[in-house]
Amino acid sequence: MGRGDDAAVWEVTRPARPGVVAGVTIAGFRRGASGAEHRLVPHAVVTLSVDFGAEPVIVDDATGVRRRGSLAVGLGFGGAVWVRGANIECVHVRLSPLAARAVLGFDPADLAGGIVALDDLWGRDAARLGERLSATAAWQDRFAVIGGWLARRHEAGAPVEPEVAWAWRRMVAGRGQVRVDRLAAELGWSRKRLWSRFHAQIGLPPKRAAKLVRFDHAAHRLAEGQDPARVAAESGYTDQSHLHRDIAALAGTTPAALARESREATAALTTPGQEGTLLAPAWAMCTPGPGAAAVRGGTPR
Repeated sequence: MGRGDDAAVWEVTRPARPGVVAGVTIAGFRRGASGAEHRLVPHAVVTLSVDFGAEPVIVDDATGVRRRGSLAVGLGFGGAVWVRGANIECVHVRLSPLAARAVLGFDPADLAGGIVALDDLWGRDAARLGERLSATAAWQDRFAVIGGWLARRHEAGAPVEPEVAWAWRRMVAGRGQVRVDRLAAELGWSRKRLWSRFHAQIGLPPKRAAKLVRFDHAAHRLAEGQDPARVAAESGYTDQSHLHRDIAALAGTTPAALARESREATAALTTPGQEGTLLAPAWAMCTPGPGAAAVRGGTPR
């Protein structure tokens, strides 16, 4: 889709080839003069947004603090967080917690589940990356720039310990329905040792990480239009009110509103050449605010 098309939608472009770093996905976003307003929903990834458009991306967190430009979003932020802006161009990077430690260059726990300016994390390196993307015209060339940058950081960074990676994979495979003491016992670790190392290297304590993984699974099922009572029962919640409380705490909304907004955000987002294939936006399943338009997939260039 070209720049002259409907300015009230997101143009979304994805790399033509898979990246070289496991657990990392990239997408390019462009928005015209029509302003955007989207709810940012937490999922089990660390998100980087590298901004290089005419106007900055604006993020208002649940406490009312406003941030602009290139940002890192840690695991486990909560409440109503909104993304706003117009004339936006940015690349979003979604990092599995197993890749985030090496790419960030520090333990994800240091993000404290918050939203942090990339300049505060990487200084001038973050600004230089944005400048290179701005000077590169084609999306696929931009993906090559940021892909190489991610690969170099990942190779130089410290990996997650194998035991911690195993615990995370077990948690994801069990959709958050795991007992932390059982994970520790299977590893031969104390609960305290697992808590400390998992928290530092993944970004959340094990119990909170399991809660986020369970929410992530439930949110995707709700977005597919499944019944909230069934989602609650099959996702490990004690009842529907338990699901409601988690969604209110983590996303600042209700199950019905989350499902409706997520469907609206993904309804027109397709893989080029595969009409009707629904994909989660790189805003970690962002959902549109009142009156916002749908997302539209772009053809890679």
